[in-house]
Amino acid sequence: MPLSLLRKLEILADAAKYDASCASSGGAKRNSRNGGLGSTNGAGICHAYTPDGRCVSLLKILLTNFCRYDCSYCVSRRSSNVERARLSVAEVVQLTLDLYRRNCIEGLFLSSGIARSEDDTMSDLVAVAKSLRLDHGFKGYIHLKTIPGADERLIAEAGLHADRLSLNVELPSETALKTYAPEKDVAAMKKGLALTRSCIEAALGEARPARGKIGRVAPRRFAPAGQSTQVIVGADRSSDLTILRSSAALYSSYDLKRVYYSAFSPTGHPSAVLPDVATPLMREHRLYQADWLLRFYGFHLRELEQATTRGMLSLEIDPKLAWALAHRGSFPIDVNKAPRETLLRVPGLGVRSVDRIIAARRMGALNLKDIARLAGAIVRVRPFIVTRDWRPTALLDDGSLKHKLTARTKQLELFG
Repeated sequence: MPLSLLRKLEILADAAKYDASCASSGGAKRNSRNGGLGSTNGAGICHAYTPDGRCVSLLKILLTNFCRYDCSYCVSRRSSNVERARLSVAEVVQLTLDLYRRNCIEGLFLSSGIARSEDDTMSDLVAVAKSLRLDHGFKGYIHLKTIPGADERLIAEAGLHADRLSLNVELPSETALKTYAPEKDVAAMKKGLALTRSCIEAALGEARPARGKIGRVAPRRFAPAGQSTQVIVGADRSSDLTILRSSAALYSSYDLKRVYYSAFSPTGHPSAVLPDVATPLMREHRLYQADWLLRFYGFHLRELEQATTRGMLSLEIDPKLAWALAHRGSFPIDVNKAPRETLLRVPGLGVRSVDRIIAARRMGALNLKDIARLAGAIVRVRPFIVTRDWRPTALLDDGSLKHKLTARTKQLELFG
């Protein structure tokens, strides 16, 4: 008996929930005031929280969960005993439009199993985005998953209609991928990532000054929100340090917007070769924190290595605090004199807080209340700083300090 559209949606939406790489930061600002349907803003749209705390929504589904590959970690693998379904291009387009008109979604995240061939699957993904953009004037956010091994012309066309493209490397090392997904072609994955990067750079390179005119020519639109990837955490025995090294290589080689970390969970019909317990979500969280330190706080990988134990980040305290406790001689620092790169090393101070402090101290010396106002929280910051009216009296090597900071860090992570 044919499946109803609602049942297909239930199956394929559930299958898509394991893909974490669906944020949309960096998307072009568009609206429907000048015609067309849908809109998006620079903060992006997805089932996630934006930096200002808003929860935004998108239709996140697979085109199909039929797949000819048998990757051990994937719930849609060939040998998995799950219910299968397939949506046509027209059905995905209509679902997106209907749900948008009902104010249920603001955009689309579309991936797929590879039922027939890489080119057939990629062609269908592109057809959905192309129909939404050209036939229906849809201006909402679109994120397409690119298929390793698909024809280069299809990838190039996908970027013309999608805000972001992503290709998941899945595991942090080629050895692990060959063990758990031996049918996957590592070279094809690298080629796909490289192709998307070259297309993005080519489009940006066209934004050059027009001869005889002031200003720059607008770049050709190609995946304006860049590309991303996902790494599964805990499916293999890779350490956190190995995962971070892999991420650093991906960022530098393919200019990725984000590497997403997804804690492995043996849900559905798990393979016998994988762990039978779920990876702690805190481990995923610590990897995101370490990723942020590398990208925005000026930390180097070798410094984070000093904050690990046998290559693993602590689940008790965040990596920035772990580094600070391992380098007590660098603290306390004077917030009225320290340069920006030093302030970014202080536990509890984020990028925005540091920028506020630097701007405020130009008007006069800051005291502890000023720091509390600018940083939003002072408990984690106080033992590591000196202000006009404050100098920590407790020694930084006091065992009780780590205990207090650990307890406070857990409390802040649980309740914000």
